[in-house]
Amino acid sequence: MSVSRRSALQRGTAAFGSLLARLTLQRVLPATSTLLGTSVASFAAETLAAEGPETERHGLSTFGELQMPADFPHFRYVNPKAPKGGLLSIQIKNTTGNQNFETFDTFNIYVFKGDGAAGMDATFDTLMTGSGDEPDALYGLVAKSVRWSADRLTYRFMLRPEAKFHDGSPLRAEDAAFSINILKTKGHPVFRSLLRELASAEAQLDGTLLVKFTPQRARDIHLFVAGLPIFSAAWWKGRDFEASTLEAPLGSGPYKLSRYEQGRFVEFERVKTYWAENLPVNVGQNNFDRLSYSYYRDRTPAFEDFKSGRLNFNEEYTAKFWALAYDFPAVRDGRVKKEQLHSGAPTASQGWYLNIRRPQFQDPRIREALAYAFDFEWTNKNIMFSTYKRLTSFFDNSDMKASGKPSPDELKLLEPWRGKVPDEVFNEPWMPPVSDGSGSDRNLLRKADDLLKAAGCKREGSTLKLPNGQPFVIEFLDSNPALQPHTEPFQANLRKLGIACTSRLVDSAQYKRRLDAFDFDVVVNAMGGSSTPGDGLRIVYGSDAAKTPGSRNLAGISDPAIDAMLDIISKAETRADLNIACRCLDRLLRAGRYWIPMWYRDVSLIAHWDVFERPPEQPKFGTGAPGIWWWNAEKAKALGMEG
Repeated sequence: MSVSRRSALQRGTAAFGSLLARLTLQRVLPATSTLLGTSVASFAAETLAAEGPETERHGLSTFGELQMPADFPHFRYVNPKAPKGGLLSIQIKNTTGNQNFETFDTFNIYVFKGDGAAGMDATFDTLMTGSGDEPDALYGLVAKSVRWSADRLTYRFMLRPEAKFHDGSPLRAEDAAFSINILKTKGHPVFRSLLRELASAEAQLDGTLLVKFTPQRARDIHLFVAGLPIFSAAWWKGRDFEASTLEAPLGSGPYKLSRYEQGRFVEFERVKTYWAENLPVNVGQNNFDRLSYSYYRDRTPAFEDFKSGRLNFNEEYTAKFWALAYDFPAVRDGRVKKEQLHSGAPTASQGWYLNIRRPQFQDPRIREALAYAFDFEWTNKNIMFSTYKRLTSFFDNSDMKASGKPSPDELKLLEPWRGKVPDEVFNEPWMPPVSDGSGSDRNLLRKADDLLKAAGCKREGSTLKLPNGQPFVIEFLDSNPALQPHTEPFQANLRKLGIACTSRLVDSAQYKRRLDAFDFDVVVNAMGGSSTPGDGLRIVYGSDAAKTPGSRNLAGISDPAIDAMLDIISKAETRADLNIACRCLDRLLRAGRYWIPMWYRDVSLIAHWDVFERPPEQPKFGTGAPGIWWWNAEKAKALGMEG
């Protein structure tokens, strides 16, 4: 997934790997559909042909596919001889758990309370970690191998005896069991939701971790469990796991907290005695001696710090800024490099999400009418330099996107819902309108007006009133003004329809609270794309999530047909079956008009000071920036930059 600034909490559905791996690969679990090579097919066949009641492997995946053999030395896309050293200094632009883009007040990012500090997941190891070349494969980290039963309800993780925490104490199966169980009972709602079919997690006398699932288990829950952070049970004894804390919890990962100033920056240092540094999954990664994350409430001081070299890496999300703002001396003389790297990541479903819990959005005809007021063609040309493509699907740029009329296989899943869902579901899927590019297409606004009238809205002078007689009012909520230039023309067209529109910019803490409480009319969000969607979709589109504070079901979607499709997706046994079910879900979601889709691009805009080196090849599912890059001390010295 190409993770934008709006991807808060999405990474909570994929807590495997270090933060650098996730920054590098821009991936989450579940991740995208891809054609599998012959080596993958052979490994899958090997798994299916395994003898005996249990299968033991060096890794896990959704459908049994593993590209890498048990004795692989390192991932293809890393430099195994990359030197260690230097500083990676960035502005926080991606979040997980309870993190906030603009401040922090706790170092526990895995609970609901507080604003979590950036980078903390780099301090924790996991049982297994992901590959940037595979959509959903995990390979051994703390666990050297895993054994599972034929019914896939029991998993035994064989832990490495050399695993240890930063204080030198051993990392045991008891710690892994403690971590899984406490996240299920006291973790952020995302974790509690995705662990609901966990039956038990307990340490065995032989040092293995025994994990059992209920027969109703989701297809990918074993991957989710294998990617959870491992805490020290001894460190947390006597402490309140749900409370905010500025005492960094004891970890075992490649980095540990070194210094911070609350709300301004947080810095980590590489653990020189990291127990897992030479494992195949870590070779060529975690190359920087220091990681520094800075917080800003406005992009101007952040960009000035990048121009001065205080920040040395920046991923740009605004096309206009990319086109116009990067004309400063360091760019012109080559000290700062601008690059467009193919992301290889699944497409995020970014858009204006309509909170259908609000009375003004409960009629889908009204929701559709709003979409006719957004002129993408004008916005892309005049504000975004024609660098974006229009989103039309919740699974755009993938084999999971619905197109044309439903196939016979899709109809098998959809037929039970005929008459209970819009007839459109059984025909061509809804597509957002294409304008004449004028910025205010009269034909589209006329269609919007017709839909509003059909829904019972009435115009009194210049004011549009809802069927209940109340004026039609919309507040667009945000914590950052970056998208105001895109939103204002949209609002201008809505006003032509008689809708009173306002933008409310609030501080990041209030923004997070209001999202957690679903206290908004319209909000921009980019739900991260996924290569192999699974049970994580429930926290975005499921009925239970619609009424669970802190979930990512911002629109308030609550539909039994969608819930049924989520069940099918979570239990799909082949990628072909998964694609079919996702296309059906796509049809249902698009028919619901829950959002006004925005745009996407398949490249990442990267600017950095010329102090880095990188491998010649990228991962298939990520840019590789900056996690598998490394520091060039000679270049840094020539530029007078601190390492």
